[in-house]
Amino acid sequence: MGAVAGPGGLVRVVLPHYQAGDLADLLAWEHRPASQDSRPMEDFIELTRRYFNAQQADFSQILVDLPPAGSFSGIVLRTCRQIPCGQTRSYSQLAEMMGQPQAARAAATALSKNPTPLVIPCHRVIHADGTMGGFSAAGGVEFKRRLIDLENKTSAKAR
Repeated sequence: MGAVAGPGGLVRVVLPHYQAGDLADLLAWEHRPASQDSRPMEDFIELTRRYFNAQQADFSQILVDLPPAGSFSGIVLRTCRQIPCGQTRSYSQLAEMMGQPQAARAAATALSKNPTPLVIPCHRVIHADGTMGGFSAAGGVEFKRRLIDLENKTSAKAR
């Protein structure tokens, strides 16, 4: 797993999938001026460890470099970030939360380009019939299901 931060906060998260060398090459290619330095990412790293060990992990305080607040993708990502851990929303419910009930498909498209999964929990958005929908991260829908199952375990422990 890897991540890149800039002056405005986190700009990229790559979920577990790659070999370490391949991941470093990918992030170096995508973010040419980036350097390997985990110090600015210590809080994110700790939260990620907690998350994948089924412990409470609140990513809401992690600063993310989001699109402008008034842009459609900015609205989608900010609204998605409000979905609590252990809960899901349909694409239609997300669109309603945004105040744009006809924008479910457009919201799904915006989520498919989410550069910071986990922090912007796009995996918590599913189809109205309960099926998973898509997931653009490596591992696809099966990994999305695993994240939701992990959060359900974490939420059950917290109760």
